[in-house]
Amino acid sequence: MDAITGHEERKQIKGRVVLMKKNVLDFTDLSSSVIDRVDELLHKRVSLQLISSVNPNTSDKGLKGKVGSPAYLEDWVTTITPINAGESVFDVTFDWEEDIGVPGAFIIKNFHRSEFYLRTLTLQDVPGHGDVHFICNSWVYPADKYTTDRVFFTNNTYLPSETPVPLLEYRKEELVNLRGNGTGMLEEWDRVYDYAFYNDLGDPDSDPKNARPVLGGSTEYPYPRRGRTGRPPTKTDPKTESRLPLIFSLNIYVPRDERFGHIKLSDFLAYGLKSIAQFLLPEFEALFDSTPDEFDTFEDVLKLYEGGIKLPEGPLLDNIRENIPLELLKELLRSDGAGVAKFPLPQVIKGDRSAWRTDEEFAREMLAGMNPVSIALLREFPPDSKLDSKIYGNQGSSITKDHIENKLDGLTVDEAVKTNRLFILDHHDTLMPYLRRINVATTKIYATRTILFLQSNGTLKPLAIELSLPHPEGDQYGAINKVYIPAEEGTVEGSIWQLAKAYVAVNDQGIHQLISHWLNTHASIEPFIIATNRQLSVLHPVYKLLHPHFRDTMNINAFARQILINGGGILERTVFPGQYSMELSSVVYKDWVFPEQALPADLIKRGMAVEDSNSPHGLLLLIEDYPYAVDGLEIWSAIKTWVAEYCNFYYKTDAMVQNDNELQLWWKEVREEGHGDKKNEPWWPKMQTRQELIDSCTLIIWIASALHAAVNFGQYPYAGYLPNRPTLSRRFMPEPGTLEYEELKADPDRVYLKTITSQLPTLLGIALIEILSRHATDTLYLGQRDSPDWTKDGEPLNAFERFSKKLDGIEKRIVELNNDGKLKNRVGPVNMPYTLLYPTSEPGLSGKGIPNSVSI
Repeated sequence: MDAITGHEERKQIKGRVVLMKKNVLDFTDLSSSVIDRVDELLHKRVSLQLISSVNPNTSDKGLKGKVGSPAYLEDWVTTITPINAGESVFDVTFDWEEDIGVPGAFIIKNFHRSEFYLRTLTLQDVPGHGDVHFICNSWVYPADKYTTDRVFFTNNTYLPSETPVPLLEYRKEELVNLRGNGTGMLEEWDRVYDYAFYNDLGDPDSDPKNARPVLGGSTEYPYPRRGRTGRPPTKTDPKTESRLPLIFSLNIYVPRDERFGHIKLSDFLAYGLKSIAQFLLPEFEALFDSTPDEFDTFEDVLKLYEGGIKLPEGPLLDNIRENIPLELLKELLRSDGAGVAKFPLPQVIKGDRSAWRTDEEFAREMLAGMNPVSIALLREFPPDSKLDSKIYGNQGSSITKDHIENKLDGLTVDEAVKTNRLFILDHHDTLMPYLRRINVATTKIYATRTILFLQSNGTLKPLAIELSLPHPEGDQYGAINKVYIPAEEGTVEGSIWQLAKAYVAVNDQGIHQLISHWLNTHASIEPFIIATNRQLSVLHPVYKLLHPHFRDTMNINAFARQILINGGGILERTVFPGQYSMELSSVVYKDWVFPEQALPADLIKRGMAVEDSNSPHGLLLLIEDYPYAVDGLEIWSAIKTWVAEYCNFYYKTDAMVQNDNELQLWWKEVREEGHGDKKNEPWWPKMQTRQELIDSCTLIIWIASALHAAVNFGQYPYAGYLPNRPTLSRRFMPEPGTLEYEELKADPDRVYLKTITSQLPTLLGIALIEILSRHATDTLYLGQRDSPDWTKDGEPLNAFERFSKKLDGIEKRIVELNNDGKLKNRVGPVNMPYTLLYPTSEPGLSGKGIPNSVSI
């Protein structure tokens, strides 16, 4: 007995809280630590209250779990927070109340003036239950910013029907909060996930030329949805959302927990993009308007990497120095204090300065480059068009048997088609409807078809390239086609052939950026992220499965809308469709089919594989040495096995899938809201069976991790050297009898460089893709999680460990394949091993590694 009070001494439970104070992460917020001290003296603290998972609150008419007495974080002021580590550990002591029983959640209230990042709470020695873990990973703002309490749940995993009754209302309320009410402008502390059209790319108030169509919500321009910000409409167009000024780009709304992590490099990269757009772009533009410098020789291009290009003194560097922190100046301009722009040597020219020009490398990059997802089997000869002949006339190909028959190792064209030896890179139908508009400006491109032959050594040989333009008298008269075939290097025909390959590379690079990369990974995955947070509780097994694959995606996409894909942004300035870039991606989205994004389905659709039960993964590759497909199928299979083991643990029957109300609402919202322009498509999985759940989750993880890695992290290694992957062409093919043709005869390299991307877009493009090709230091890769306690269930943890080990085995296998000299496409003439689907990586510019999510 306590002698003074006469009460029995109460039992206590010790807790350990890990968090990061805002002032550790934000050097502009040093004042908050001073204010915190005053708050503590005034007894304004951080309070925590446990919520029972077994007993309801008797004073409440509902069934919500009983809430314990407040406990407070101890020693907030005296807990030293090292600036580099960031994390602080605090003790908290709860009075043990018998009727709380097992805590299933807790309420936290922050009475400080600043937010903090709550990592975890661990309760030690809970009577009869041992340690209880709460994985929080969320920003907690001051209590007056919230209309409802912040609630965090333990690391238990429950289907809705299996949730302890005292936690059920808390589970439902949390989802209601995350959905918001669909109105008003969202502030940084709002935790609202909601949908909007891509109606914030244009800026008609600044200039009518900067108006852009709304993408999404129409049959003309369908599009996946993005996260809503709620900014007011423009004055000029009520359907267009107003834009943030560039200088505030980092403040664009995304739910706070979706923002880049605190590790310096992530924000550093984001700031780097902002700096390019805000300060380098206008300054470079002014510079190159006055002195339109060209790269005259390939040696001039190499100076970007080997010595640097001297930038003129004056307003350009002065403005940059004033506005960009020193470390960014070094990063963006490679400044050694002498105003020199210099970049790392891209892998494609590390071993050999000219091997990129070979036909073998040109073809190999369609199988093992940065866009290995466009090549297809040629099923009919000559190739035909699917464009409406009533509008576009005859768009069929002019490539004849005479063009190619003498290069087929003795086969006829018909035999080569029958034996699956002919392939095509076809960028004709996608681009033809846009050529008139695109070519009005300084850009000069063609619609292209490239025919290739599979040789007996497993490599592809380009046979013919067709360059097409709309008929000058009108679309209805069809296309004007010209066919080019390989010719000996050193001849004028050889130089013409090199230019033909450059026009193909320009098209492939634009399709890669707009479709393979942006549309098919970044844009298509965002609706799944929004729907998951709105409809699946953090307690839900599918939420826990998918959540790591959504990290930073909404943030990088929001940032892209501010700086990269907006009207007049970096993408429009550096990629050939210019102002039609995003509109073109919307037109391609009309043909987007969710199940076809699965790697096996995609390979079959493109004719690159056929179903075969005797082959690994049930697919026979028609090109055995297709590095993207070979490594990709290993990764796909590993993901699918992991997802199947995980889902089958929680769902024992198909009926459990059908009766999971959160899961059904999630899938309904993905279809009807997130990808709402596709809601009536018959191909959507119905989500009535375990197999449909496994297939859908496998596909979501594949898009977010491996597919994105395959099309993103090769950007600098391959395209950091612009002559290999140019993004613009500025002149048409020289015709015999013209001055340009004579110039080509005299100096083919100079004509090549004058045809493709000039200095300004080159510098901008290289600076951009270098940033986008880097791994941050805090990247988590496929098979990794940020906490070993992400679930309490042992079998899923064991299955995840098996998944990680399988990925380790895949890494070893990739190394073996790259060392196999018989596989010519793994390394190629440029001596560049295919590592884009190698699961792990070190930070930086590595050209390998599969991050969990679309995070850059």
